[in-house]
Amino acid sequence: MLHDAHHALVVDPGDAQPVFEALQRFGVQLEAILITHHHPDHSGGVAALRQASGAVVFGPAREVMPEPLTRLSGDATLQSLGLTFRVIDVPGHTAGHIAYFCASVDDTPLLFCGDTLFSGGCGRLFEGTPAQMLASLDALAALPDATRVCCAHEYTLGNLRFARAVEPDNRALAQYTTSAEALRQRQQPTLPSTLLLERQINPFLRTRQASVIEAVQKFDASARDEVSIFAALRQWKNQFQ
Repeated sequence: MLHDAHHALVVDPGDAQPVFEALQRFGVQLEAILITHHHPDHSGGVAALRQASGAVVFGPAREVMPEPLTRLSGDATLQSLGLTFRVIDVPGHTAGHIAYFCASVDDTPLLFCGDTLFSGGCGRLFEGTPAQMLASLDALAALPDATRVCCAHEYTLGNLRFARAVEPDNRALAQYTTSAEALRQRQQPTLPSTLLLERQINPFLRTRQASVIEAVQKFDASARDEVSIFAALRQWKNQFQ
């Protein structure tokens, strides 16, 4: 949720009740709902929230979504809370997944990336191809260093365990793992992350690094080009215990 003390927007409300509670707690009116993709844990609360608040709903142009909504695709913009968000097409996790980027929220860029990019990881490829997901992550990685990465799930510790299997000698990754574990022990979120950090520690943004390529090829010797290396890394993560 973002709010300006009067109005609020929410992103990917899978459940309406926590949103209702937050709106009441902050004393704000829901103005807009932004959806990144069609999965019910991201859209399940939309109908109840829209009915109760009259909020306008924005979502991906090429997915089955709860109507009515304003459908958006790459490079479209939307206005809410006096902010301008640019839409980025990021297929891979789903076929029509989109992300929302604002160049300045409290003087810092902000990214709502749904299930495309996680801290230390990326989403499973349920509908898209490895080539699509690699291109989508490249598009997000090209955003400014200071961009706050607001992904949709707190999967960080599990992702970092895999990342350390890929790059055991990555010092930035080791340091981040220690800080992330401390946060979770205190029941605090690891999120948002930043793009600068993710480029240093996230193997799915580092598939062109020699250390990651070497590790992936030990898992799958047939992985040679950029896409097959990314695909093999994702498959490795899928079966990682």
